[in-house]
Amino acid sequence: MSTASTRLPEGRYGRSSDERADRTLKVVGAVLAVALLGLLGWFGYHYVAKSEISGEVISFEPGKESVQVHLEVRKDAGTDGYCTVRSQAENGAEVGRADFRFDGDATRIDKVVTLRTTSPGTTAELLGCHAG
Repeated sequence: MSTASTRLPEGRYGRSSDERADRTLKVVGAVLAVALLGLLGWFGYHYVAKSEISGEVISFEPGKESVQVHLEVRKDAGTDGYCTVRSQAENGAEVGRADFRFDGDATRIDKVVTLRTTSPGTTAELLGCHAG
């Protein structure tokens, strides 16, 4: 005795609903992937292109009432901006924070700034630099 097949003959009745759903999911997935890549590219471009000023702490010298911080700042010519520096005590409490302005046409500035603290600071951390 043979068993009867419940499959429809190939190509006779068009695509099944599963095949249509698979194709739709593939198209939607491709469109979403392209949109996500475009969005990531846009954010990446604006992050890199809009960074007009950046800096780093080269060294620091802690003292009882202040911390001497050697900053190196890189910026576009003619861009004015500021960098925020903070110092923390040994227990992690913030003991000093200040903004230091950088103006002029120089694109690279090496400067030692003095950050006054409320108690002895053990660190010097650059929180960020901003144009404006």
